[in-house]
Amino acid sequence: MITSVLAALRCPVCQETLQPADGSLRCPRGHSFDRARQGYVHLGAGRKLPEGDTAEMVAARSAFLQAGHYQGVRTAVARLVPPSATLIADIGAGTGYYLAGALDAAPEAAGIALDVAKPALRRAARVHPRAEAVLADVWAGLPLADGCLDVLLNVFAPRNGAEFRRVLRPDGRLVVVTPLPQHLAELRDRYGLLDVDPDKAERLAATLREFDLVEAEELTFSLQLTPEEVRALVGMGPNAFHSAAPDADAVTTVTAAVRVAAYALADR
Repeated sequence: MITSVLAALRCPVCQETLQPADGSLRCPRGHSFDRARQGYVHLGAGRKLPEGDTAEMVAARSAFLQAGHYQGVRTAVARLVPPSATLIADIGAGTGYYLAGALDAAPEAAGIALDVAKPALRRAARVHPRAEAVLADVWAGLPLADGCLDVLLNVFAPRNGAEFRRVLRPDGRLVVVTPLPQHLAELRDRYGLLDVDPDKAERLAATLREFDLVEAEELTFSLQLTPEEVRALVGMGPNAFHSAAPDADAVTTVTAAVRVAAYALADR
């Protein structure tokens, strides 16, 4: 395991440091956590973990992202990463697509992809030579040391503002990507996709009340999607559980609209 990542990890039971031991990680109090043969470390403990993305959802997301449709979002995220960063974590990292872009922008950094979905972590574990993958639940407390991160990414993922503050260094940076109201508007009525929460901006501000906004950019662009790509887009997120089966039979124009924002810890 990458040395700087190991130094940042903590036992989710007692918060002690972890050390390699016979293919697992173990703390001084004897709590042991397996490293799966696919490369990720299971640091879930206590209550039952939330249901993560299914293998089908992860495969759909991987195909869609690797086709380059959200390359502009990844570029915007990477632009907000200081090149001098040494440790970057992505909360709700999925396959690690955005973490890989951030690591390319910070040539000395190591990365940690955290997610609850095993199918996603299997891919994230090999997304970049300087990345490690960890199974963990953001709501149960991150298995990370206080003030260990230079950068924390949160892309279309749950946010725990108190934990984000705890694990970031005083001069650290939080990068958050959220959908704007018009995001995927053409698909919502046709396939019954979930609406973007109209109060999302207010809820985001409340969650991140211990952070100050540094800069923000709104990206709006059109996607020309084949029927197969429409099905992948609908099937790669929570809409896979709620929407009607896509019946696209021709190229569809879809609006993508997101906000990419950087935050710093508030000095108060």
